Amino acid sequence: MNIQIFGTKKSPDTRKAERFFKERGINFQFVDMKEKGLSKGEFNSVAQALGGMDNLIDQEAKDQDALALIRYIAEEDRLEKILENQQILKQPIVRNGKKATVGYQPDVWKKWD
Repeated sequence: MNIQIFGTKKSPDTRKAERFFKERGINFQFVDMKEKGLSKGEFNSVAQALGGMDNLIDQEAKDQDALALIRYIAEEDRLEKILENQQILKQPIVRNGKKATVGYQPDVWKKWD
């Protein structure tokens, strides 16, 4: 397994995801979205695994201005705006190769091999 956890240290679900993998002795790479975030390729890969970029957006994110902008911006400009405003993404984003989840999903992670 090649696990990557994208999130922030303040996110309770991100901390629970880290604990889930630590308790099972599964190595993972933590990527702090405040410092680095997802690259364009990583974002596209996760969005494809989850059925589209809209499934990554947290409609209840604190930054409602960024959410409104992304909601109404031209389709071809949405990806760049999302990558610039990753604070509006649900957390944690957990990747395992081509598989990905958003939020705390231990039942899904248990099935990964």
